[in-house]
Amino acid sequence: MSNDALSAARLCQLPLRITSYGQVLRSQRAQHSLSSWTLFKVAGLFWVTVKSEKQREKHTAPIQAQKRMSEPPSRPNLTPQFCFNQTALQDFLRLSRGMIDDSIIQNLNALMTPSRKPWDPATTSERQIRPVERRPTDPQACQSFKNEVLFRSWQTRSDVLNYCAGVALDPSDPDLALKQVESAKERERVVDERLDPYSGRFFPREARTELLANLIRNERSVEGIIRSRTWSLVSERCGDPGTGWEEALNKWRHDREADR
Repeated sequence: MSNDALSAARLCQLPLRITSYGQVLRSQRAQHSLSSWTLFKVAGLFWVTVKSEKQREKHTAPIQAQKRMSEPPSRPNLTPQFCFNQTALQDFLRLSRGMIDDSIIQNLNALMTPSRKPWDPATTSERQIRPVERRPTDPQACQSFKNEVLFRSWQTRSDVLNYCAGVALDPSDPDLALKQVESAKERERVVDERLDPYSGRFFPREARTELLANLIRNERSVEGIIRSRTWSLVSERCGDPGTGWEEALNKWRHDREADR
């Protein structure tokens, strides 16, 4: 076949190829559109899911925060053996202080009311002259934290230290000093007086009682420092009632004893 005949035959087939190529393009575009639509729908569903999860987290965050808020450890079984085991005694005090007092900032953050003001991106591009406004703390949540967590934890540690002080005074009858007074405030005063080595009323019966008495004195001193620091932070976040931690704790004790 001549070259002219071959060229004519190829020209005749050209529209068919163009038509077939056009169909392929249309098919690929359709598939691309379908894929894009599918991806869009999947992305949309994912966005809705993420948005729903964020909304759920936003609404449940305060509740979860309350659940995560530290709870005071329960009081150990008080026996003379527990008190003379200084490792066990100090481990309990360390655990209680670590969960409540050493973590006081985290505990107070959990009480904060979620901010209702939307975030403004412009705040990151401008120098802030005023300090960032702190979110308010719910007064009811504050009071509940103080009554159910903070004061309860402090009182538990006071009970342990008072009992072990009684063991140091008389291992055969640790509750003797505590039985002589009714209020928790007076118990601590009596224990302090009898543990004071310069008061003339402290008569250690054996070497281990003297060691225990020294430990109780030190721990009571540490307790006062820790409570003072904790109360200053609580007063700052929850509103300063104008009372010290001792007065606030004694008022809580009085109210609790009155309810009995």
